[in-house]
Amino acid sequence: MKKSEIGKLGEESVCAYLKDRGYNIAARNYRIKGGEIDIIAENGDYIAFVEVKSRKPDSMVNGFEAVNKRKRGLIIKTAADYCCKHPNFLQPRFDVAQVIIMDGKVLSIDYITNAYDTTGYNFIF
Repeated sequence: MKKSEIGKLGEESVCAYLKDRGYNIAARNYRIKGGEIDIIAENGDYIAFVEVKSRKPDSMVNGFEAVNKRKRGLIIKTAADYCCKHPNFLQPRFDVAQVIIMDGKVLSIDYITNAYDTTGYNFIF
């Protein structure tokens, strides 16, 4: 599988994972200049901005480590833009999902709810 196919499979899997848990997928691959959010999901209480990292089982860096300070800042900036353009009263939350894929099959989904917050960034929601 190509890297882009692995990423797409990972995102599809996380969307199904969230739907099974009562979330509505509000947007996918929301982009602004300099930032992108893979999945934006709502459940009535929260609006979750989800970064999906798909990996092979033998990857050198796991998906959670790949969401570094710079990446978090870009996601927060993009989330602020989304919230300005799509106002709501839901509590924002930043989640990270790691999907392990081998031979075109999802082996596991590890999901961290509220993986980080806006502390240290100049954005208020």
